[in-house]
Amino acid sequence: MIAEQGVAGASHRSIAQAADVPLGSTTYHFSSIDELLAAAFTRHAETVAACFEARMRAAPDREAAVESLVEHLTADLLGSPRDLVLSVELYVAAARRPALRAVTQAWMLRSRRALETHFDPVTARELDALVEGLVLHSALSTDPMTAEQIRHAIRRFAG
Repeated sequence: MIAEQGVAGASHRSIAQAADVPLGSTTYHFSSIDELLAAAFTRHAETVAACFEARMRAAPDREAAVESLVEHLTADLLGSPRDLVLSVELYVAAARRPALRAVTQAWMLRSRRALETHFDPVTARELDALVEGLVLHSALSTDPMTAEQIRHAIRRFAG
């Protein structure tokens, strides 16, 4: 529902309707819309983070980690228009709602920790910021970067 109508269109009523559950079930389990949104975005972030962690664990060396990061960006983050919109909705909502900022902070921490299996902490943080920027750029650009351009950018940061 958030991917289709955005956070602005999210209410207990609209979410209950989209989930085909009684309104009372959403208000019973979630005392506020921010709590409900945090749960929904946490699920999205945890799914993406777990996939990324698996990619980084599977990479045998730094060069393979760079390729895994490119694949994560092009397939996991940018491959699904719906998931891309969800990520952008989370970024925007977290800028205004402190309850959602905790979701983005936890996601960024998991991403950095996964990157630190192959990169030092400073490089991991820089790569994580690059990834976030590339996601936003791709969501907004009429001419998004190709996988090869993304690979080139990541290699420049990764050294």
